[in-house]
Amino acid sequence: MLSRVAERIYWLARYMERAESTARLVNVYSNLLLDLPKSANVNWETLISITGGYPLFGENSEQPDEKSVTRFLLTQKNNPASIFNSLIMARENARTTREIIPSEAWELVNDLYLYAKDNVNRSASRSGRVDYLKRVISSSQQLTGLLSSCMSHNSAYDFVVMGRNVERADMTSRIVDVGAATLMKKSDSTIDIIPYESSLWMHVLKSLNGYQMYRQHVQDRVNGEDVVQFLLLNEEFPRTILHCLNVLASSSSQLPNHDECLRTIASVLRRVQQCKIPDLLEKGTLYVFIDNLQMEFANIHSAIASTWFLKQVEPAQSQIQTA
Repeated sequence: MLSRVAERIYWLARYMERAESTARLVNVYSNLLLDLPKSANVNWETLISITGGYPLFGENSEQPDEKSVTRFLLTQKNNPASIFNSLIMARENARTTREIIPSEAWELVNDLYLYAKDNVNRSASRSGRVDYLKRVISSSQQLTGLLSSCMSHNSAYDFVVMGRNVERADMTSRIVDVGAATLMKKSDSTIDIIPYESSLWMHVLKSLNGYQMYRQHVQDRVNGEDVVQFLLLNEEFPRTILHCLNVLASSSSQLPNHDECLRTIASVLRRVQQCKIPDLLEKGTLYVFIDNLQMEFANIHSAIASTWFLKQVEPAQSQIQTA
């Protein structure tokens, strides 16, 4: 397989996962704000923190209200991580790898892009936004199932799996780090937020579609420590950090010249397996641990890129296809 083809398949998976994850976040967060009183001091600015979009959002000099934040995350052209820009890049990567992926996969990605393009204005309203986000989520899930069942599980598919799981692990870490920390911050609230703690953590789980699986694994009420433990260390749920790292290790081991990449993944895997969540929460150092994890995920991406991709990336892609 050519390096440029492997890279585009990898980024196709990352961009589709990024679009789906962002759609989940906005959809669940909209429901969260309906469940909490305004005095709970939970606002749309949190989503900017989770997606790491503060520098770009600040350039617009806009207030972080519902309209500006949702526009920034869904359709903003100067935000490389917006859903629409992610779909643009996913479509381009799918178009240039049509000889590798199933034809139905290309048609699905193209149809989703056209839908998003035609409904940019409609997504500004609340009712239109719900339909827009549901379509992105369902089409992304459909693509995952289609590739799993209709694409040969060869080297090309390994790059699909690696791209998807690097993106998933990064998004899960961001939600645990910024999302949960901000939601549970009590000092700035004008009311006692403790009565809403279970609801807050429940929505954190729902942003990863993990609420039902959490209840199956944890026979207790929803609480912060158990949620963090589940999202970091559960080996069975596909969106936990430990599961993503295990899948990355398995997929990379199937490819040639994998030694450097596998060592990088194994190092992060050991760090996660050895962490003690109660100690991190008690010492207040969970955010430090998660921040370090995010840098490690960037190192994993760099190891993948240096091992299997071309050294020089095309200028049009290098500006957007960032780790």
